Formats: sequence, structure tokens, C-alpha cells
Amino acid sequence: MATEASLYVLLAFNPSNQLAVRRRGDRVDHAFVGSDDVAVSSELATIFPEHTTPAEYFSTTSDGATYHVSFSQVRGGAPAGGLEFHSLEALQTMRAQLDPVLAAILDELEPYLIEIPYLHLGENDYIYKFRVERDRNRSIYQQDDSARALYQSKLCEAIKALARTNERSASKPSILDFGAVHYVIPSHFGFCLGVKNAIERAYESIAENPGKRVFMLSELIHNPFVNEDLLRRGLRYLQSEKGVAFTVTGKKAEDGNTESLLWDQLTSDDVVIIPAFGATDEDKKRLVKKGIRVAQYDATCMLVEKVWKAARVFGREGYTVVIHGKSEHEETKATFSNTRRYAPSIIIRNLTEAKLLGDYIAVPTEAKRAAILEKFAGLHTPEFDPAKHLNRIAVVNQTTLLMNETASIIDYFKSLFVAKYGEVEGIQHVGGAGKKDTLCYATQVNQDALQKALSEPLDAAFIIGGKNSSNTYQLYRVCEQKLGNRAFFIQSEANIRSRCEIEHFVFPASGEHKGHIEVHPLWPADTAPKRVLITGGASCPDGLVQQVIARINSFFPAEALRSVDEVLADLAVSK
Repeated sequence: MATEASLYVLLAFNPSNQLAVRRRGDRVDHAFVGSDDVAVSSELATIFPEHTTPAEYFSTTSDGATYHVSFSQVRGGAPAGGLEFHSLEALQTMRAQLDPVLAAILDELEPYLIEIPYLHLGENDYIYKFRVERDRNRSIYQQDDSARALYQSKLCEAIKALARTNERSASKPSILDFGAVHYVIPSHFGFCLGVKNAIERAYESIAENPGKRVFMLSELIHNPFVNEDLLRRGLRYLQSEKGVAFTVTGKKAEDGNTESLLWDQLTSDDVVIIPAFGATDEDKKRLVKKGIRVAQYDATCMLVEKVWKAARVFGREGYTVVIHGKSEHEETKATFSNTRRYAPSIIIRNLTEAKLLGDYIAVPTEAKRAAILEKFAGLHTPEFDPAKHLNRIAVVNQTTLLMNETASIIDYFKSLFVAKYGEVEGIQHVGGAGKKDTLCYATQVNQDALQKALSEPLDAAFIIGGKNSSNTYQLYRVCEQKLGNRAFFIQSEANIRSRCEIEHFVFPASGEHKGHIEVHPLWPADTAPKRVLITGGASCPDGLVQQVIARINSFFPAEALRSVDEVLADLAVSK
């Protein structure tokens, strides 16, 4: 019997995820192939000295030979000997010219496409690390009057300077004494590090790519003023926050609309920025196929990616991953898409839904199993089966939710399994039960700082953020629990109609309907001095906070107000 031949195929991708191929006349063949993997790797190194260590991803059999397929990412170097780079999408259009084995290998790439942009990263590396304070690009916030008005605030900068010594823990609030009105400002509010990273990368991308089309996959962050400023500078959206594609004229693709989609017109010369929430594997794969630089413009927050890494570990340890999040939110979609590669997964919205799973875990029946599959249809991995996959679970979360709610879900499952299996064995059924280490410290420290501020006597609270900002809504919920109808969710000072009326946004908490504006009373026929809490969500620019302060100040006589410089002097003394 003849021995089956073994050949080694090395697929070399450049940072744009284009594949190196070798043209031989009118045929397109492998760039690097041979019977000796060392020799193949040596040939790669000769042409592309800067490359990642080749790693085998799969093998396939064709015409009696086994092909071991490895990937490497290459940089620099001048392709020679007929070498060319083409996007995977372009290679499919050249299929008649492709070597049959190359064509067969390309057909098997789909499960591995998500790996290609990140070949230069180790498993524990992060796509886009937080910049330390000294490396921040503050110039982008000062490039013109529009940017300065949106992002700059002397008051906010002074408050944050007081808190900067400890980024991860809340301290007492700052009190801004304007005389007739006092403002209570939590020690932590507004932009988190992930948002700062994403915004700075977006403005830098525009500056670095003059003459190129620069897109955002969807909203960069959940703040309309930031996104509108970026659009004004030339960025465009590929799709809405719900994943609905935009046409070339900027309209949402709808039934009957025959306009071409921006997605379909993308080329490898285009730049696409991935937002802080991350992106689904499906969207990233589409970009990879088009030969677009995915990793270079991936602004996924480190703390979101930390959740993904935890989910991967849990999956490898044999746990089913329960994602506490809003299924319609971009971050939860991205987390689910990433997690499903490593583990059976299911999305739950709150403790009530956790208890639906818990009821089955405690006393499993076929009726309960069927009810879970019906209730969570579309919110779990395809082969998910409560009978198989709810015996060992680990909880991760959407980072913008309240920490205590995720913690209560973890504690609920922990007590459930302890009751079922006993203290020693039960705890082993809940992954990470003692750590809760996928919770976002940035979200939590804003919530902790707000709780400290709410201990002050207050006449009203204004929570500033985008209408679709989940973390802003969570801050509002904390305020609403303490202050009731004296808490207001607003987008900017424009929502403060007068001393009498506020345009308060009612957030679509259930995910089943759109939010809406309601006009709520503020201080009708009341001219007394006030104490007002103001905070901003993680995507709220400092400039908006100062504009809200200026708007409220305008309701009081000028002679009853102290100047901004006097208030700043107070803050300087308190350092």
C-alpha cells in the first residue's frame, strides 16, 4: 500500500488579512508549500523576515495527500518571484484560476477567519491596551472650538484631578459652591478608559488616513454628540447599533430598498473602526474576507475583552457560560459571539430569568426543559440542552450593568448548587463563584461614587448620557431609587427646558419597546437655593456636564452666583 504523502501549506497574511499567493502564468498557486515544514518556514523568513511563528490550524486530504495548513502574519518585505497579495473575497472571484488544492483549502477557512487578524497576539494579550495617563492623546479634544466645547471642562478636570490618585476606588463627592446653587459631583463620572481609548483612536484614524474612507462599524460609543462630531469630520457608519446595514446614501436597509449597501462597497483601502463594545465574529469575518485591517482599528475595551477571556477559560474547564446582559446590546452580542466558540452559552437578562434556569436545575423535568428552550430561543448556542448543559455553569456579564445584580445572580446559582450537592461539591458547579472577576471596575467605581454622593441632601439629580447608553441608565436607576421623580435622565442641557420643566428620557429597560421623552416638573414656583447632583455615564463628555451646570445656573440671579474661578479656587484648596 502506498504511503500517503504529507505536504505543508503555509498561508501568509499581511496586516490587511490579504493572502500571499504565487502567480504562475494564468494560474494562482500556494505561495509557500512543500514536503518539509522547516524548509517552507525558511522560505517564508527569507521573503518576509518580519513574521509571526507559523502555527498549524487544520489539515485536509486531497488527491491522496494530506495538507497540513499553518498560518503566519507577515509585515514588510517585497514580494518576489510572482508573489501577490489578494483579499480572500478577491480570490473567490478568481476561482477559475486557482490551483484546485488552494481552492479547497480556502473553502475550509471559515471557522478560522476570526483568528487571522490577531496572529501577532498571544492568547493572553489584549487587542488594544489602555493608555496610561502620560500617553493619552489630549490634543484631539482641543483641535477646534467644537471639540473644546464638547470635551473640555475646567470644573470636571479639577474634580477628576482630585480622584486621579486612585482610579479604582470611589471617594467623597466634590461640592461646587456657586452660592444660590450647590452641585454635588461624584468623585468618578464620565469617560472610562475604554471610551477614552476608542475616541482617541477614532480621531487619530481620521488624521492618519487622509483621502481614505474611514468607517465606524456602528456607533463608536453611546453618545450622539460624540458620534455626530466624528461624522462631521468624515466618518461614516456601516450599520446601526442593532446591526441594520446602511445604504450608500446613509439610509437603513429595509425591505424594498434596492440601494447598494456600504458593506458591499468596502475595499481593502478602507478603514473600519470597531467600537469599544467589540464586534461579533460574523462582522469581523466579513471584514477579514474583504482584506481590511481589523486589528489595527479594533478599539474593543480591555475590560470587555477580559470578559471574553474569562468565558474562554470557563469553556475549557467544562462550564456552560451564562451571560448576564441585554441580548439587543452590541456588547452582549459580541460576548455571545465570542463565547460560543468555546462553550455552550445562554443569555439571561436578570435574576428572574436566572431563576427560570435554577428551577430546572433544582428539579429537572421535561416540561421545564421545553419551557427554557422556548423562552430563550435565539439566546443560546445551537446545541444547547438544559439536560446536558446546566450542571456546571459560570456567569459573565455585560460590563455596563449594575455589579450587585450580576453578583446576586452568581450568589443565587452558588446557593442553588450548594443546596443540591452540598458545600464542598456544590461550589465546584459554579465557575468563578468566589471571584466575580469579569465585572468592570470602571462601571462599578462610577456606581460606588454615585452612592456616596447620594448620601448628601439633594433637591434633584441629573444623569447625563446617550439615550441608548445602558450604563447611564444604570446610574439613573440608582438615583431614582433614592430620589424618585427628582432624578432625571437627560442627554444634554437642551433637555432642561426651564426652571419648571425637564425633558426626561424613559429608557427602554425591557428591550421590547423604544424609549420616549416625558416632560417632568422641576422647581415650578420655587426660587429657593438648591443642591443638585450631576453625573455622567461612561460615554458622557465633560463639556456636557459643564453646559448643564451653566444652564441650571441661568435660573438664578447673577448677583446670587459665584464665578467659576471662585469655585475652582475652592477645589484647589481642597487638594
